Amino acid sequence: MASEIHMTGPMCLIENTNGRLMANPEALKILSAITQPVVVVAIVGLYRTGKSYLMNKLAGKKKGFSLGSTVQSHTKGIWMWCVPHPKKPGHVLVLLDTEGLGDVEKGDNQNDSWIFALAILLSSTFVYNSIGTINQQAMDQLHYVTELTHRIRSKSSPDENENEDSADFVSFFPDFVWTLRDFSLDLEADGQPITADEYLTYSLKLKQGTSEKDKTFNLPRLCIRKYFPKKKCFVFDRPVHRKKLAQLEKLHDEELDPEFVQQVADFCSYIFSNSKTKTLSGGIKVNGPRLESLVLTYVNAISSGDLPCMENAVLALAQIENSAAVQKAVAHYEQQMGQKVQLPTETLQELLDLHRDSEREAIEVFIRSSFKDVDHLFQKELAAQLEKKRDDFCKQNQEASSGRCSALLQDIFSPLEEEVKMGIYSKPGGYRLFIQKLQDLKKKYHEEPRKGIQAEEILQTYLKSKESVTDAILQTDKILTKKEKEIEVEHAKAESAQASAKMVEEMQIKYQQMMEEKEKSYQEHVKQLTEKIERERAQLLEEQERTLTSKLQEQARLLKERCQGESTQLQNEIQKLQKTLGKKNKRYMSRKLKI
Repeated sequence: MASEIHMTGPMCLIENTNGRLMANPEALKILSAITQPVVVVAIVGLYRTGKSYLMNKLAGKKKGFSLGSTVQSHTKGIWMWCVPHPKKPGHVLVLLDTEGLGDVEKGDNQNDSWIFALAILLSSTFVYNSIGTINQQAMDQLHYVTELTHRIRSKSSPDENENEDSADFVSFFPDFVWTLRDFSLDLEADGQPITADEYLTYSLKLKQGTSEKDKTFNLPRLCIRKYFPKKKCFVFDRPVHRKKLAQLEKLHDEELDPEFVQQVADFCSYIFSNSKTKTLSGGIKVNGPRLESLVLTYVNAISSGDLPCMENAVLALAQIENSAAVQKAVAHYEQQMGQKVQLPTETLQELLDLHRDSEREAIEVFIRSSFKDVDHLFQKELAAQLEKKRDDFCKQNQEASSGRCSALLQDIFSPLEEEVKMGIYSKPGGYRLFIQKLQDLKKKYHEEPRKGIQAEEILQTYLKSKESVTDAILQTDKILTKKEKEIEVEHAKAESAQASAKMVEEMQIKYQQMMEEKEKSYQEHVKQLTEKIERERAQLLEEQERTLTSKLQEQARLLKERCQGESTQLQNEIQKLQKTLGKKNKRYMSRKLKI
């Protein structure tokens, strides 16, 4: 599918007109055609900080997302550019460029907060772009992250005692990348060189204290540490002289600062290699149609005044996909039955066997396509539809058999009926000739193939309709004695009774076969459902283990950081003490020499 993506440039995905957010149908149509998993990278930050330049680099283009060269914000809403993933075959890279936060022309912080929240909800990697260093001003500009618990819910009805702002949120949140543009400081701490990641970790340290000032200082840092277990930082030198920034998209790499060129290359390489496929709870990988559904669900919730709810988005997506999964499974069943079944079948069991094979395949199709089937409602719906389809095929099979048998009887017995009309058997000895001819024609009828399940019933119905003719021929036959006629009548009655008993037995067998088939269908649904539950349980355990591992790694990192801090502090104290002792020792030696 990646080869079918023909976006020559970005397109507005979520329009922002007069503070009202609305999904763009044309962009959604593009998403709906992407059947492959998507890696979604969203970038946010203050306006005029160079976000679009980085996104164009990720798209492998010099132009695309609007860079602009004035103090006005060019990007409005959220723009999308879908390109084949350069390092993950079979994946699509979806780049989301957001309008600049803090646009003075807009003057609407609430609108900015929704843009920020949507970028979090839709992405698998969230890039925060800012100018300069990580100082308190930069942290204050990240106040949007502190509002997330007021803007987003993880569950539609959280328990009163449930702490919703940590583990629930973390499971949904993307990886965090902080990009620092025009960075001019040396990466050092306590006189030692550090990496950009260590600089970020150092900047996210909390103050020990409970004052309002301490709380204000710590709040954005706490949120970043809590919501984003995986964090990364990149620093960028100024690319060119300020006056040339307006021509940045026209400049070649050799005209830019070499350090900046390398830093951009490192950033792109990291994003391509480390950004994960967008994944929902339960390990459900997001493709284009699923991302389309998420966009619609979140934007509609915001437009209606509700909070975007991650659980509701997943359930809404499940509703759409499970309904589609049912129809896909039913269509597969109909296709298979259409190819395999030739009506009428010789026996009911033949049809039921074909049904069971097709039903099993249909259930497999549903299981592969469905997720979050709460209380298995959609699988029950599928079972009901397949049962109705089976009954329809049985009815069609019965009608086809009846039509085939009626046509055969007409073809085989019509010459006999003509002979009866001509009076050929209304003579002495005619009855025995008639019975002999009847038996020969019945044998010929039985020898005909593929008459289907109605063969005997249609034959007996036909013969019963001709009993008056048979009786008339019998009574006309002057050779037979009265006693012989009575015996023939009794014989005919016995034969009819035997045929009726056989029909009842066949009906009972058919009923038993149908009951057995229902039980087999039920067991097949249970079997495949059990297998699916086991797979989902394994995935859930794996996901929980990953989350726990991530938390433990974060705690270990914080503990190591704390220990390193305490160790550094201790070393500093030891150095101070050594200096003090050295000074005292010098004074002591000086006094001793004087003495």
